[in-house]
Amino acid sequence: MNIPRPLRRLGLAAGLGACVLLAACGDAARSGGATPVEITRDTYCALDGMLLADYPGPKAQIHYDGQPEPEFFCDTTEMFAIYLKPEQARKVRAVFVQDLDKTRWDAPQGAWIDARTAYYVVGSGKRGAMGPTIPSFGSEAGARKFAEAQGGQVHPFAAITPDMARLDGGALHDQKM
Repeated sequence: MNIPRPLRRLGLAAGLGACVLLAACGDAARSGGATPVEITRDTYCALDGMLLADYPGPKAQIHYDGQPEPEFFCDTTEMFAIYLKPEQARKVRAVFVQDLDKTRWDAPQGAWIDARTAYYVVGSGKRGAMGPTIPSFGSEAGARKFAEAQGGQVHPFAAITPDMARLDGGALHDQKM
């Protein structure tokens, strides 16, 4: 069967468009159908009420079933501390963190990725809003480059433990505050 060239191009374009839509559907399914919400000047931390836009380092958000708006966190350490608690009973639809491969440390904006696919650097010397934090990256290479410059060990989401996300290392041990 001889299909005219313009129709073949149209079919190819339609096929590529379908692939893009299917990939987006896969991302939405992985994140429980939730999409990240951008931080505004009024967005505050669920734990302490701090305004997120005022502080450096990657932020995080958890979307819970039955809750229309996400809960935001000053940094990824706070998000892990809540997410990994054994008494966490609410069903989590999605968790997003900022990808430091694509945004700046001192004023992170956008660059939200599914936290479960990110790589994290535990034990670096870099400080976030609440002191020691766990920087998040969309690529393992980005996390390794950061760890080489700032110290720390690279871990995928599933390897982060509650002991790595202790909140008592921030204000309680920060002698500069």
